[in-house]
Amino acid sequence: MATVRFKADVSDTLEYTPLDTIEDSVSVVRGFFTTGKPRDMYWRKFQLNRLYCMVKDHEESFYEALARDMGKPRTEAMMGDISPILEECLFFMDNIDRLVKDEKVVARSTANRADTCVVRKDPLGVVCILGCWNYPVQLALVPLAGAIAAGNSVILKLSEVARHTANLITQLFPKYMDTSCYRIVNGGVEETTHLLTFPFDHIFYTGSGTVGKIVMEAAAKHLTPVTLELGGKSPAVVTADANMQTVANRIAFGKFFNTGQTCIAVDYLLLPRTHVDPFVQALRKTLKNFFGPDPRASKDYGRIVTTRHFDRLVKLIDERHTGSVAIGGEHDREDRYIAPTVITDVKYNDPVLMGEEIFGPILPVIAYDNLEDAIAMIKRNPPPLSMYVFANKKKDQRKVIDVTASGGVCVNDTLMHFAEFALPFGGVGSSGMGKYHGETTFNIFTHERAVLYKKQRLEFLMRSRYPPYTPKTHALLRTMLMSSPFRVTLIRYKKELKHGFLLFLLFVFLYIRKRL
Repeated sequence: MATVRFKADVSDTLEYTPLDTIEDSVSVVRGFFTTGKPRDMYWRKFQLNRLYCMVKDHEESFYEALARDMGKPRTEAMMGDISPILEECLFFMDNIDRLVKDEKVVARSTANRADTCVVRKDPLGVVCILGCWNYPVQLALVPLAGAIAAGNSVILKLSEVARHTANLITQLFPKYMDTSCYRIVNGGVEETTHLLTFPFDHIFYTGSGTVGKIVMEAAAKHLTPVTLELGGKSPAVVTADANMQTVANRIAFGKFFNTGQTCIAVDYLLLPRTHVDPFVQALRKTLKNFFGPDPRASKDYGRIVTTRHFDRLVKLIDERHTGSVAIGGEHDREDRYIAPTVITDVKYNDPVLMGEEIFGPILPVIAYDNLEDAIAMIKRNPPPLSMYVFANKKKDQRKVIDVTASGGVCVNDTLMHFAEFALPFGGVGSSGMGKYHGETTFNIFTHERAVLYKKQRLEFLMRSRYPPYTPKTHALLRTMLMSSPFRVTLIRYKKELKHGFLLFLLFVFLYIRKRL
């Protein structure tokens, strides 16, 4: 579909939404939802197309905004922000007819066998999406695409930390999207707190666990369901049979992509004690190949988003209780630059390096003597958002996966399970609740509405459910509503009965053959 291109200005200034207009925005989009227009299939596809065009038409402006926010390299911006939303819009436009189709199910109750059971895919209503600064395009617009596909109205809260990107989206949004159905709210803590006082039909939040608790508490006042995409200390465990150079390449990708400011970045590394030095040597080679002799001069290495985040990360290096800096450690506050940093000989109980999610380019390396020790260390922490296992033997892969918990697992690589939108993505326990990506995103913004279509004829078959009840009607209703114990027995011993029947047929065959 042809579109008119608008000029975008990547401004330093992000204008916050006045508090007294937020209620009006919520009322407008809710009123529009009640008209039924967002449910219309043509409407959904058209709005998805407009969202696609908004990003595609101004791709270069988005690269500029992301670079100004956090020095994000162009290719990383394409992989982490632009490509996911473009792909998701195309997926929904191609698959929305299938996704919204009523699902027929087979009735289990004898009383309903002659009738039609259907699960409808209805929109929830008005949903609130709270984006995050580290991937400010993807983490705001990918959930938005799913909410549009599901037929909802949306209030979209952009992250004020990535102000250049938020300002760009705010400029473009009314020129592409219908603002009677979808509206943006900008601001900080005060604006977000005020926004969460209004009732929504679903809240989707990406960010820290601390703020996640606040969001959940606000949602509870209205009994609003939530999806929380949080984080945690995502470990990578390497076994002795892994190729160290391959491991170094993939760990470096998973740790230093977006300068480590990724919720599923490798937070700490568990290595066999004898493999620590070979890994460090391999990683030095990898980092030189990735960023040259000086990462600061590389166009492919980003910066920390704010000085506040920079100060927190430098404090982790300076105030650590254990370990020594094996690689990197250099930093420049004015440039918000922290070199790719590896700290070896870290103890698992280090309260600084192991006390919280790092969320930056600092990699603690912990040595272990056997795989059971490594697994025990992983299990001491709450379930992380992701876990990485580098092992060639399937038994070692299963050994780690079977006894641990995490939102997702990637074997012999990092981050790539997040990039596969056919897989659901989300946390477990303190790393989050609810999942999204692709069809799963559509599902979280959809109400599966059960519908039973009964016939008005055949009333004589239904009379047994009406009072007065008799022993005869009691027995009849029991038969209609409950499976027969004999049927349960048949299911339980299905395999044995099948083998017995085959033996019986063989006996009959041999008997007849003998008689002939």
